[in-house]
Amino acid sequence: MTYSRFFSYILSISFIFTLITLSSPIFPLFPFSFYFPILYNSFLTFIFVHSFKSNLVSLRGTAKIIDISVNATWIQNGITVAGGNDYGNGLNQLWEPHGLCLDDDHRTIYIADSDNHRIVAWKYGVTMGQIVAGGNGRGNRTDQLNFSRNVIVDKETDSLIICDWGNRRVVRWPRQHGTNGEAIISDVECFGGLHMDDNGYLYVSDFDKNEVRRWKIGDTHGTVVAGGNGEGNRLDQLSSPTYVFVDRDHSIYVSDKDNHRVVKWVEGATEGIVVAGGRGKGNGLAQLKYPYGVVVDQLGTVYVADSWNNRIMRWPKGATQGNIIVGGNDEGEQGNQLTYPIGLSFDQQGHLYVVDQSKNRVQKFEINPSSLSA
Repeated sequence: MTYSRFFSYILSISFIFTLITLSSPIFPLFPFSFYFPILYNSFLTFIFVHSFKSNLVSLRGTAKIIDISVNATWIQNGITVAGGNDYGNGLNQLWEPHGLCLDDDHRTIYIADSDNHRIVAWKYGVTMGQIVAGGNGRGNRTDQLNFSRNVIVDKETDSLIICDWGNRRVVRWPRQHGTNGEAIISDVECFGGLHMDDNGYLYVSDFDKNEVRRWKIGDTHGTVVAGGNGEGNRLDQLSSPTYVFVDRDHSIYVSDKDNHRVVKWVEGATEGIVVAGGRGKGNGLAQLKYPYGVVVDQLGTVYVADSWNNRIMRWPKGATQGNIIVGGNDEGEQGNQLTYPIGLSFDQQGHLYVVDQSKNRVQKFEINPSSLSA
C-alpha cells in the first residue's frame, strides 16, 4: 500500500465517523460541548492528512530537484560503488551500463545494466548487486529486456520505469518480487531520455523521431513538448536527443546529443533555449561533445555528462561557458578519470554519482565539505 492510498483511507474514515456522529439519533440529547472534541479532532485529522498528501507529490519519482551550494566542489578521486570488476554478467559486474537513479530512502542505486539486459539494484556500501528486472537474456518477452538504457522509480506505484531501447518500448516493472514487466509506451526509441514529474507524467525522448513527448496517465499517443520538427539544429529542432530532466516549473532540459548542446524548453514553448554548449563539437569550456545525462538544481544550474570529453560539466544559469567539476583527465580507470560517462545523479547530501560506461562501473564523487562553508 502506498502512502497516498493509506492516508486516503484515514481521511475517509475520519469523514465517515463525523457523518455518523452528526446523524446519530442521540445527537440532540447532549450539549454541543460534548461533541466538540470529536468534531475538532476529525477536523484536525482532515487538515493533517490533506497537507501530508499534498507534500507527497514530491515523492512521486526519485528524480528530485536538488539544493546545491553555488560554491560546491567535489573531491576529484571517485569511489567505485558498483561494478568496476571488468565487464561481465556476474553480480559484482556491469556491462556497458547507461542510466541510474538513486533511492535515498532505501539507500539503493538502480542501474540500467544495458548489455546484460537487466536492471540491477546495489545497496549503498555493498560489493554485489541484485537483479530486479530482466536478466533472462536478450529478448522481447515480458520477463526480458533488450539493451535497457535507463531506469527511474515511481514510488506511488512502487515500480520501476525502464527504457527498453532494443524493444522500442517503456516498461513498468514491480519493485517487489517482480518477475515480469508491462509495456506502457510502445514504438518509441528511448535511448535514455526518461523522466517523471511531480504529477506522475512521463517525459520520453525519441532518438529516432527527434522529439520529446509527455505522457499523462491514460494517454495513448502523448504530446510533443520538445522538438518534433525533423532533425536539425534550429531552436525548434533536435538531433538524436538522449537524456531529459524536468524542473519544478515543468521546463524540459534535453541533451541534444548530435547538436552538442543542452536545450531548455519552457512549458508550452515552440522552441528551445540553449543553456549549455551549442558552439560546435569540441572540448573547450564553451563546448560539449555528445552530451548524455543531465540534472538541474534549484538555481537552474545545469550538470551534464559531457561524454566524449570524459568529464562532468556545470553550467550556471545564464553562463556562456561551463566548468569541469569531475573528470576531464583523459580516458582511464584512475579515480580522477572517466571514460564515456553517461548517467549522473546526486544524493540528498549532494554527492555525485556517475555511470562510467566504458569502465563498467559507477563512481561516487563526494562533495567537498570545506566548499560548503566558503
